[in-house]
Amino acid sequence: MDRLSTLLAQFGMHATTIFGGELQAELGFDVKDRSAKLHLLRAGDALLQLGQQQPIRISEPSLVFLPRPCSHNLQAAPVPSMESQQQVELVSAALCFDGGLDNPLTMALPAYVLMPLADIPMLSGNLDWLFGEAFAQHCGKNAVLNRLFELVVIQLLRHMMASSSVASGMMAGLADLRLAKAVTLMHDQPAKAWSVAELASAASMSRASFAAKFHKVVGITPADYLASWRVSLAQKLLREGRPIALIADDVGYESPSALARTFRRKTGSSPREWLQLQQ
Repeated sequence: MDRLSTLLAQFGMHATTIFGGELQAELGFDVKDRSAKLHLLRAGDALLQLGQQQPIRISEPSLVFLPRPCSHNLQAAPVPSMESQQQVELVSAALCFDGGLDNPLTMALPAYVLMPLADIPMLSGNLDWLFGEAFAQHCGKNAVLNRLFELVVIQLLRHMMASSSVASGMMAGLADLRLAKAVTLMHDQPAKAWSVAELASAASMSRASFAAKFHKVVGITPADYLASWRVSLAQKLLREGRPIALIADDVGYESPSALARTFRRKTGSSPREWLQLQQ
């Protein structure tokens, strides 16, 4: 069972390195900047300000991941006892996800993730390579950094599932090894008319126990989750220019009108209206 491959195949990310080096001035981002951000603090003390919240002091090498657009800035933390500003080394990337800002992956994550790098040991090899590239002048530097940033996100997702660090929603379902079997089946075969009994069997649970636990952990019923996943796939295909008549069959509906009804129930608009709002 691979809990991430189908999810990343449908809603993968593309990184663009935007900063690498010593942080001399404030690095700020407006909420209108419609991309996720990943910051890796290699050395020094930094202040992270999220919107109008009180600044958070980061005093050890750390990862800051903002999966959805968020007004924020980073700057070197003041050190009153020092005559000169301390050296802060930072590498940052913008991330665009397939399926847009409201894709299931980014919506399943918290508003921000702040973790010391020491707490994510699986990142160590990748980070050695990434920081080595960022602070050198090799040919193809940015191309390599972009791919390494994408790998950091995948490894972070692995870590979050292994540590069950998300309390509810899709990521919590994937972190639970029994529920993950059912969630992964729905991800892999969205067009199948999955029954609760079939999903419970895959999870090696009784129908009643499975339904209760799924709702408690994921926050919605299995049927509602499947409908949401299908609509998310339909949204992605609409963005790619696929006709609604062809999308319906791909995501498990007998007709475009059946898909449109579920689409409106989930989004508040028809597929055509929703697509016009994205332009």
